[in-house]
Amino acid sequence: MARTNRRTFLRQAGAGVAGAAALSAAGSPAAGEPRRKRGKVLLVIGDASETIDTLYPYFRVQEDGFQIVVAAPDKRLYPLVNHEVPPGWDITEERPSYHLPSDIAFRDVNPAEYIGLFLSGGRAPEYIRYDKDLMRIVKHFFERRKVVGVVCHGAEIVAKADVIRGKKMATVPKCRFDIELCGATFVDEPVVRADNMVSARTWHDYAPFFPVFMQMLHAGAAAGERK
Repeated sequence: MARTNRRTFLRQAGAGVAGAAALSAAGSPAAGEPRRKRGKVLLVIGDASETIDTLYPYFRVQEDGFQIVVAAPDKRLYPLVNHEVPPGWDITEERPSYHLPSDIAFRDVNPAEYIGLFLSGGRAPEYIRYDKDLMRIVKHFFERRKVVGVVCHGAEIVAKADVIRGKKMATVPKCRFDIELCGATFVDEPVVRADNMVSARTWHDYAPFFPVFMQMLHAGAAAGERK
């Protein structure tokens, strides 16, 4: 996980929260009005998904009225983990964290029902990328140019799905080899948009990343309503 200066991170977070709040306010119902669901977003996890990578999008998309659906290899409880680079280390340390239940197994997902896809990071992508149904889901979103958000090791999933050739994307630097081997160009920036996909290096980039992801979701929902 990339190191970040605390003061810089807090400044970025403040700017990102302001932008996200503006987007949320623009699409929020008036006081007393019921919130209408704007569409379903699929959040992909597995054993050892990273906690902040996962829980921030889990709650953030619901704030704007989207329904979040957690998908995993099976419908059960999954252990999340904390990834952090301790002082003096060059690599992340992994520690146990919260647990999150999945709502549906990959094999039971009909991707046509969803307007957005979020691929969380952590260690889970190393093994769930070999799930044939997850690959079917991911390819559907790219074939139909639906919104896809990717953070950190989530890049390993789109790399395995062979959907990033010719695209620029951000990921944690240790995954640079994976995406370049699969035809993408690594960009060491907080947020990179390439057509229907937006990517971030780690959750430290969520402040600038999420306003873009949410704007894409709102645009996708609006386009679906016009059909």
